[in-house]
Amino acid sequence: MSKFAVLYSSLHSFIKPLTVALHERDSHTHSHCDRVVDVSERLGRQCALTEDDIELLKIGAAFHDIGKIGIPDNVLLKPGSFDPPEWAVMKTHAEIGERIVRGIDAEGVDEVANSVRCHHEYFNGGGYPDGLSGEAIPIYARILSITDSFDAIVMTRNYHRARSCKETLDILQQEEGTKHDPFLLRQFFTMIERA
Repeated sequence: MSKFAVLYSSLHSFIKPLTVALHERDSHTHSHCDRVVDVSERLGRQCALTEDDIELLKIGAAFHDIGKIGIPDNVLLKPGSFDPPEWAVMKTHAEIGERIVRGIDAEGVDEVANSVRCHHEYFNGGGYPDGLSGEAIPIYARILSITDSFDAIVMTRNYHRARSCKETLDILQQEEGTKHDPFLLRQFFTMIERA
């Protein structure tokens, strides 16, 4: 068993209670994280990541929105679009999530914490919280950007209706090179075509 499979096993004891806590705050986000884990693993395999990388990717996917635990209810559970101050609060979930993950004392936590922090960075540098671009964004975070966006668009949210798979893929295609890594997005499209 690889050291990261051992890490995944040991972090699983943290994943479960933290995701239960997230479920108690926002069951929609909890279900979203479960789906993102599954799609991220499939995309990681499509990209020929090593088993160690896939284990770290799955942990990052499980924790990617854990920071929403720290978002006030009036923002987290708002049944509509955010105004600019609310959006500024919501964007802090990436940094809160990083701090939560860094609180876990286990090998490999830095990679997971970085993927949680950076999953809303844009390939062109227009994302948050650090304005990273291109390959300066950790690969796990670049994968999570795609799988998180896919699930967020294809499912009904407080602020939009569910979109069809074709509509969702069209939206992702429009974000190639701006929000999403072009190579990883092509791998994602190939994975979807093979499903």
